[in-house]
Amino acid sequence: MGKVGDWVDTVNRKVAASKVGYWFKLDGSGHPKERKGSYFFTEMRAGLATFFAMSYIIAVNSSVVSDTGGTCVCTADPQVDRWCINDPTYAICKAEVKRDLITATAAIAAFATFFMGLLANLPIGLAPGMGLNAYFAYTVVGFHGQGLVPYQVAVTAIFVEGWVFFGLALLGMRQWLARVIPRSIKLATSVGIGFFLTLIGMTYSEGIGLVVGDTSVPLDLAGCHPSSRDSVTGACPDSDKMRNPTMWIGIFCGGVLTTVLMMYRVKGAIIAGIILISIISWPRTTEVTYFPYTAVGDDAFDFFKKVVDFHQIKHVLNVQQWDISGHGGQFGLALITFLYVDILDTTGTMYAMARYASLVDEETGDFEGSTIAYMVDSVSIAIGAILGTPPVTAFVESGAGIGEGGKTGLTAMATGVCFFIAIFFAPIFASIPPWATGCVLILVGSMMVRAVTDINWKYMGDAIPAFVCIALMAFTYSIANGLIGGICLYMLLNVLVWIIEKVSGGRIVPQNKEFKDPWVPDFGSIIPMWMVNVAKGRAPWKMDEPVRSIEGTTGPEPVLVGEKGEKGDSSAGSRLDSATEVPAELVNEKGAHH
Repeated sequence: MGKVGDWVDTVNRKVAASKVGYWFKLDGSGHPKERKGSYFFTEMRAGLATFFAMSYIIAVNSSVVSDTGGTCVCTADPQVDRWCINDPTYAICKAEVKRDLITATAAIAAFATFFMGLLANLPIGLAPGMGLNAYFAYTVVGFHGQGLVPYQVAVTAIFVEGWVFFGLALLGMRQWLARVIPRSIKLATSVGIGFFLTLIGMTYSEGIGLVVGDTSVPLDLAGCHPSSRDSVTGACPDSDKMRNPTMWIGIFCGGVLTTVLMMYRVKGAIIAGIILISIISWPRTTEVTYFPYTAVGDDAFDFFKKVVDFHQIKHVLNVQQWDISGHGGQFGLALITFLYVDILDTTGTMYAMARYASLVDEETGDFEGSTIAYMVDSVSIAIGAILGTPPVTAFVESGAGIGEGGKTGLTAMATGVCFFIAIFFAPIFASIPPWATGCVLILVGSMMVRAVTDINWKYMGDAIPAFVCIALMAFTYSIANGLIGGICLYMLLNVLVWIIEKVSGGRIVPQNKEFKDPWVPDFGSIIPMWMVNVAKGRAPWKMDEPVRSIEGTTGPEPVLVGEKGEKGDSSAGSRLDSATEVPAELVNEKGAHH
């Protein structure tokens, strides 16, 4: 071990002393802003940790988005088979779309993460985001294309969103917009999406099949074998409820076992549960097989047997539809919703991860490479749309790598290389059943719902709009409806309170008004750092001063998504939890009311 250790130290020193080490500001590189404790092999190990924490997205995203049917055309009679569930040709096409999306997801994650590391020098992984993919699949396009707009129009909206984001990032407005949204709505958005993902994880199409819609009640207990469901209502007979073996495998192996592993801080706990269930479901002779002896099952099994194969994208590559004359209103709604959720999600996660890696300057509230990072994310969103994926976003699972010591872009580049290798294992990722990923959605939902404790329940002007936002997302199966309802109600209530207070000369105020969350947008911080540097005659990407590391701390100071701190930083995100080393409870940096 001594010789190995000496060799590792030697390689670390040589890499640090090279141009590579200077570019990435490794410890010992001689760079004035070198990042203490950053070593080559530490960065590589951190990159692997981030990949194993994020890799579930390849299977989950492809599974969720393929539920739209992509560009497949249903030939069944809509009067007989409205949802095109019994059309074998459509089912085979949908399976091919899923394989396309596996390649697309891995490819865009590889591209975005690699260049985030190379250009922005940040240890942050990117991939198509959870929550946004569900909104894309089940609201915008809809199950089997029964939603607001066709798949081709939806990816066009995402492509446009990417370039709008690029402009916002270049002008410095992206960070500012995240601060404008009221705090209660920010937190409610996270909670609402958490419930939304949980519901998806309980359904048959992308989950364990625990609940199903019915005619007498909006939701009913299910858990029966799919062949036992009523052909019209989809309900399960009482005698067959909770008897589906795939549901129980998903609950115990994907839910209980994964949770126990997370409780004991086992790295890769989520992917371990997915792998176990998949292995159990691959043999064709069992009742839980993912490859039944049907035309669809035979096609899936033939692809699975290839193991290593590069699957060329056939159905979802560059399918943008620019004639949106018949979908203008819905196109605009989808675009605005994607923009809003992405602003909170990506901006918040990047700040949280940069803070965890001690890369935030407490004086400026900015972090190194922020503008470049936002630009990389924006371009990745546009390229991802060409590949057919939902918007790309920063992943809180990046905290797994940062927790392993990752501080530079080498961590992200290592993660990107791993995603690139995963492209050639598409047959494996295409053969992961929905009951293997259903509990992943539920677990991710549970982590997002924890933000509900940070909503200001003491003042009804904050609490009621937040509750409406959450309820509408979950009960109308639409993130957009929740956002519209929450924001409109917030504006209505607080404008009425302001008018009454002005008319009464301040004598009539609502109860507990003193507990209201402050809402004061900082218009002075809209100018990006690169513009300030150009005005001062310096290089655009030069920071004012070396970033002040947060020495002697075990992690980032917990902060709110988009909440403005005492030093003026729009930090967002959350602290790492004990399970997957991703942000946990969100606590107001300023001690806001809970």
